[in-house]
Amino acid sequence: FASLTIVFGLWPIVMSVQLAFMENMSAFSDQPTFVGLENFRTVLADPAFADSLWRTLLFTVLSVVVNVVLALALALFACQPSLSRIGPFLKLAIFLPVITPDVASFIVWKWMFNQDFGVVNAVLLNLGLPPFAGVTRAGSAFVTLLIVELWHHGGLYAIIFMTNLQLLDASIDEAAQIDGASRWQRLRHVTVPQLRPAIAVNTVYALIEFLKTFTVIMVITRGGPNFATNFVSYFAYTKFDTALYGEATAAATILFVIVFGIAAGTYWWMER
Repeated sequence: FASLTIVFGLWPIVMSVQLAFMENMSAFSDQPTFVGLENFRTVLADPAFADSLWRTLLFTVLSVVVNVVLALALALFACQPSLSRIGPFLKLAIFLPVITPDVASFIVWKWMFNQDFGVVNAVLLNLGLPPFAGVTRAGSAFVTLLIVELWHHGGLYAIIFMTNLQLLDASIDEAAQIDGASRWQRLRHVTVPQLRPAIAVNTVYALIEFLKTFTVIMVITRGGPNFATNFVSYFAYTKFDTALYGEATAAATILFVIVFGIAAGTYWWMER
């Protein structure tokens, strides 16, 4: 197992970091040219990288908050005793988007937000509401990605919360109820503190997932419109696509360090 971890886990990371220190055109040659930190300097000096980093961080913060909060709300709703009979079907419905192939589902979402024949605007217009711009405008494209990623990942966080809710000590909640605590007070002071490990796991996993967001951008927006969804991962892809292999891996290495640092720091802070 250790050898498999090294070969398929650590080795690609090491090779990628190594390429970041090589000259672009010779990076994949038999004798690559070592350029030191030049690729990192070039990437960090590129205003497009700074913009993509800012967009990535903003998208990550919004996605983590929205996904974790709504997943917790969905889990609390699904775990109500009155819904116990349909519990297994409800869990399946919640988790189904998570196991749906991402590229296929993102293509369907792209069709749904289409301005000419998309079902989203058809429903909005039938309800007398203004149409949604979808991926045609910067702000709405950002929101579109938030919606699609919530649909695709939120179910996993909800299932984790639901599993932990079933393991809570019911006697504590009952004692608080006897003492006259309201439902909101019990949720805030009894339920949520017991869910702290699940909140930590979901938050860290969501941070990792959304900091490296790529597939949904590749399928739906291609970094547009006007670079509004050009996140760091897509920025690195565009560098790679134009044969700037050293700069591409340098950008990817910077993203890796950011993801690792933020995830580790968040987990340490939440587990103090």
